[in-house]
Amino acid sequence: MILFPHCKINLGLSVTAKRSDGYHNIESIFLPVFKINDILEVIFSEDDLFHLTLTGTRISGKKEENSCYKAWLLLHHEKKIGGVKCHLHKIIPAGAGLGGGSADGAFMLKALNELFALNLSTVELKSYALRIGSDCPFFIDLKPSFVSGRGEVLSPVEADFSNIFIVLVHPGIHLSTSDAFSMLNPGPASFDLRKIGGIDKRQWREKIKNDFEDPVIKKFPAIGKIKIQLYEAGAFYSAMSGSGSAVYGLFDSDPGLDEIFAGYFCRKTVLK
Repeated sequence: MILFPHCKINLGLSVTAKRSDGYHNIESIFLPVFKINDILEVIFSEDDLFHLTLTGTRISGKKEENSCYKAWLLLHHEKKIGGVKCHLHKIIPAGAGLGGGSADGAFMLKALNELFALNLSTVELKSYALRIGSDCPFFIDLKPSFVSGRGEVLSPVEADFSNIFIVLVHPGIHLSTSDAFSMLNPGPASFDLRKIGGIDKRQWREKIKNDFEDPVIKKFPAIGKIKIQLYEAGAFYSAMSGSGSAVYGLFDSDPGLDEIFAGYFCRKTVLK
C-alpha cells in the first residue's frame, strides 16, 4: 500500500496560554497543501515486528521517535495488529512548521486501519492520532480547519481558499518546536481567525499574524528576507508556517521565482 502524506501551512498562529500539562493553547487555521508530500509504503511483515527504511531528506532521531513507528506501536498494543515493513521517502522538510512528521504518523494510522481491516472510524483515528502528536488529528481528514486547544480541537472554516497559488520556500534552517515556544510570551489573539471569511484576502497582511515570526526572524534573518522577497514578487499574503522555518507566499497566479530561490527547497502549487 502506498500513500502520500501531505503537508500543511498555518494561516495565522496565536499562542494564547501556557497549559498546566506543559503544552500551549493555540489558535490557527490549518490549510492542507496536497501536492507537497512524502511517500509512504506499508506492507505486511512475516514476523511480529516493525521494520523501517528511510530515503530522501535526512531526518534525525531513533526509530522509536518516528511517528510511523508510534502509530504502529499504538495499534499493535491495543488492536493486536501484526508486523509491517514501512518505507518512508521524505520530501517535506523537517523542522519547517509544515507538519511533515505529524502527517506521516496520521497516514500510517490510516494505512494500518485499511491493511488490517480494523474499521476504525474517523473519530477513533483522530483519537489515536492525538496520542502521537498535537497536529496529527488534522491529517486524518485534511479539511481547512480553525484549530484551537493544543492543536486537537478542529472546527470548519467558512472561507474559500480555492485557486490560491502558493509558493513554499524552506531555507534549510531546522528549528525545534520547543526552542520556538521558549521565545514566546503567550497572550490573546490579535484577530479572531474564525471571522476570516468576512474579510477580503487583501486585508490578511494587516490582520493575520504568526506569533513566532518576530522572535524567529530576529534569530534567523534569512527567514525574514524570504518573506520580503515574496511580497516584492506580488504576494497578497506571506508568512512563516507554524513555528518555522518554512515561509510561504500566496498569489493570484504563478509568479515564477525559480531563479530567486534556486538552492532552497521551493515548491509551487495551487490550494484546493
